[in-house]
Amino acid sequence: MSDSDSQIPPNGNKPELKLAVPEVKRLRASGPILILAVLFVLGAFLSWYFSWFGRRLSDADVTSYLSDQKHPRRVQHALLQVQERIAQGDPAARQWYPQVVHLANDPETEFRLTVAWLMGFDQKSAQFHQTLLALVKDNEPIVRRNAALALLRFGDATGRDQLRATLQPYAFTSPVGGIVESALKEQSQVARGSLLVRLRQPNNITEEVRSPLPGRIERVTVSPGATIAAGETLLTLTSDEESVWEALRGLSLVGEGDDLPVLELYERDSAPGPQRSDRIKEQAALTAKAIKSRLAQSGQVPKQ
Repeated sequence: MSDSDSQIPPNGNKPELKLAVPEVKRLRASGPILILAVLFVLGAFLSWYFSWFGRRLSDADVTSYLSDQKHPRRVQHALLQVQERIAQGDPAARQWYPQVVHLANDPETEFRLTVAWLMGFDQKSAQFHQTLLALVKDNEPIVRRNAALALLRFGDATGRDQLRATLQPYAFTSPVGGIVESALKEQSQVARGSLLVRLRQPNNITEEVRSPLPGRIERVTVSPGATIAAGETLLTLTSDEESVWEALRGLSLVGEGDDLPVLELYERDSAPGPQRSDRIKEQAALTAKAIKSRLAQSGQVPKQ
């Protein structure tokens, strides 16, 4: 028997030789890729976590974030935290009121509309009340609407005209003069910030006109190739259903007799805009009933 034959095991099969060196090389080669993959996943998680509005902020973070206008999401995150603490009855939230009021004058629309909404959670704050009276006259309609709704919590009907305006078509005018390059079609659904019209100014700079409100384009008054002047009406928008519903609820508290004709249009589903849901028609009827009840108690006769 040769030496090689003596190495054959009792089962008669020759042993299988396994070389570990290639496995080591493979492990070493995949190591950097595995590390990069872990770092990528970790980076994505941390990016999501630190921008997630549900993450609880410390008092120091709230103070810092409210002053960080270079990172709008941080400001929004902090404002949400302040609102939650006000709603929970946390008296410590008052430490940020001066910063909140300061943001009411910020040129960023997102800050002002969020501030207007937040201020409605503390109906005892005279400072918030006075600030809302200014915001209800803001240049942006979305800010005015939020301020009008917030004022209702103070028992203040100053924003009634804004609530009623929500139920009527909004005429959007051009901020600059120029030639119309493109425009959305009538009946198009739009979100706030959607591109409505593209204009080419005399200096060949393109101006993108975006929607200040969510809703639907009811009528377009310009066409591609037309030359228009600044301040000329481009189109009219009808409000989205959620905005209409909130305005109807608000008017049930502060509406007056001259609001009834507009409400009747919504009851009959003949108001400008898309067909309204049963929820809207029901709320319009409830709002009209509430107004008529108040008029009857005061001895007034509803206007026909």
